[in-house]
Amino acid sequence: MPSGHESGVVRWASANRALSGNGASWTPLHLLEGTITPNGLHYERHHNGVPQIDPDRHQLLIHGLVNNPSFFTVENLLRYPMVSRICFLECGGNSNAGWNIQPSRAAAGFFHGLVSCSEWTGIPLATILDETGIDKRAKWLIAEGADAFAMNISIPVEKAYEDAMLALYQNGERLRPENGYPMRLILPGWEGVLNVKWLRRIQVTDQPVMARNETSKYTELQPSGKALMFTFEMEAKSLITSPSAGNLIPGPGLYQIKGLAWSGRGRIRKVDVSADGGRTWAEAHLDEPVLARSFTRFRLAWQWDGGSAVLKSRAIDETGYIQPERSELVARRGRHGYFHYNAIVSWAIAGDGYVSHVYDGNETPSAGTDPVRIDTGWD
Repeated sequence: MPSGHESGVVRWASANRALSGNGASWTPLHLLEGTITPNGLHYERHHNGVPQIDPDRHQLLIHGLVNNPSFFTVENLLRYPMVSRICFLECGGNSNAGWNIQPSRAAAGFFHGLVSCSEWTGIPLATILDETGIDKRAKWLIAEGADAFAMNISIPVEKAYEDAMLALYQNGERLRPENGYPMRLILPGWEGVLNVKWLRRIQVTDQPVMARNETSKYTELQPSGKALMFTFEMEAKSLITSPSAGNLIPGPGLYQIKGLAWSGRGRIRKVDVSADGGRTWAEAHLDEPVLARSFTRFRLAWQWDGGSAVLKSRAIDETGYIQPERSELVARRGRHGYFHYNAIVSWAIAGDGYVSHVYDGNETPSAGTDPVRIDTGWD
């Protein structure tokens, strides 16, 4: 257990008052270092409680368009050769308070903390699928969890053969219940809802299931009135974690701006940082190793002169994608998309050193007030 002196470093847990058993917990990104999230601080999302599953009684069924429908027990799977991958996991609804008209006053991790990064260990999903003999007509996998919600979601077969994993371990220990014990899917770089926890069934089919969480939810309403579906990849994003909202900088001097960047498209190529609201930018140092679909820690030395300032970071990934300004994102997608919010975050520093959240750096920084936590409207 952590030292009692670190008792303030906790997840912020939130429940949905309208739906018993529906809730989430945010990772305190602003209180952490490095790139690996401790298991006890990893974000989690549950739609109808967290099941307590006996691994001796749990089985995974693979059926549908396969030659050899099969059950796999946990004991069987633990005998397979395993691989490890470090990757981030991000809820599609992470940061969605950014669509609100007024900037959130929550701490950075309690606004953007439905994302974490771990080393996952398990069996390549392709290995298991090959044992069942997939039919050439197969296009989709319908994955289902053993929770009371019976989460089910459609996944293209191609992803299974690229890098999908049936995970049994997280950061060296067996999965914890809220993160899918005894087994879950890991689809590096793809939105969290697809990484089905408490996995109990995969049906191989020639079409998607069109379940609730790929039709009425986890789709993105556009200004035209049409909605985007199956937006799997999480696009490039960055966040300055220090200094950040709610911090009080004690006085002029030399400080380190630090934060995290990640992209579902691959590696982070570059992170730029601005201290003047985006008028000028400087390239930040990226801590090694810079891994694909993983957190990358960035740092930059900054001399604060005691005047008003607006800090920003923007990520650029290896495909050339550039993290957009909020005004650009809203102009392109409107304000009713709800999911996949990845705009540049602006922290305003007032003359008294208090740090607050503003939009695009155009607002006037205000003197400090006590930060408050808000319901960020996740789903």
